[in-house]
Amino acid sequence: MRLASTLAALALLAAPALANDSEAEWALGGLVLKTNAAISMDREELFISAEEVRVDYVYTNHSPEDREVLIAFPLPAQPDPEAYVDWYAHPDWDQLDFTTTVNGQKVDYEVADRAMIGSRDVTELVAAEGLPLHWFREYEFMEGLGARPDAEKARQVELGLFRSVPEADRFTVEPVWQVQRSIVRRQVFPAGATVNVSHRYTPLIGGSVGGLLYPQMRKDYPEGVQEYADKWCTDANFIAGIDRRLANPPKGKVTYYGETWIGYVLRSGANWAGPIKDFRLVVDKGEPGNLVSFCMDGVTKISPTQFEVRKRDFEPERDLDILLVTFFEVDE
Repeated sequence: MRLASTLAALALLAAPALANDSEAEWALGGLVLKTNAAISMDREELFISAEEVRVDYVYTNHSPEDREVLIAFPLPAQPDPEAYVDWYAHPDWDQLDFTTTVNGQKVDYEVADRAMIGSRDVTELVAAEGLPLHWFREYEFMEGLGARPDAEKARQVELGLFRSVPEADRFTVEPVWQVQRSIVRRQVFPAGATVNVSHRYTPLIGGSVGGLLYPQMRKDYPEGVQEYADKWCTDANFIAGIDRRLANPPKGKVTYYGETWIGYVLRSGANWAGPIKDFRLVVDKGEPGNLVSFCMDGVTKISPTQFEVRKRDFEPERDLDILLVTFFEVDE
């Protein structure tokens, strides 16, 4: 969160006031199954752009009997414990537009919302206390916390549901649980058979107008440049590409840049029997003039906007973060 906070603070220094300064992305990902020794992921085809994510899987049940398993599509827990709670800053998962098909047929799913404190499930305790599960959406509830009896608040602090917030004139608390939503369904994998699963959705991107990659910003905040390298694997060629664009604006114009961030939970693919036998990733940067950076080796450019990674027996060890840089001109 340090990088996003710094970007938010510096965006207006780095570019004209044309839009919101900074917004965090919400990294969605693939289907998750508790480790299953009978079912392998034979192929994963993953396409990512700022407009669409498409994932196509091929699974095989190697056992001599049908296997019915519960599969989950986990969404990021809300709210982020390191972020400021803004009533309008959280995505509405009810509006998430995605579809899943099995062997070409659309399937239904169920929604499971759980109140979590770390790995502790406190859903029933929250309900028993009469507290709203999605407290971060309840402005009136949060405004009314201060007026609740101190004894009740102290008891709920003891239960671990709240933490105290130092204030000089009153005993103030705030909730500590997050809401974890999973899209779940039961999937039958026939004995000895292959199953094709696909899903599509629009990613919840973040971004910043401006950032720390301007030449002067890199000089003033070298620690921020290292964070870019750690998260998105930006290298000298990437930085040089930014400098070239900034140094050569059209006559009478000044060139600025903006960032788009896309996250994808890739490690869920490691929960199946063995590695992903055949993995293909395509990242589309949108426009030929945009720049893209992400942490993956073996990247090949396959079109003016698309970059491909192919791997055999792939076991993902980290999730995927993608940085897109776009450029725009304004009058001098």
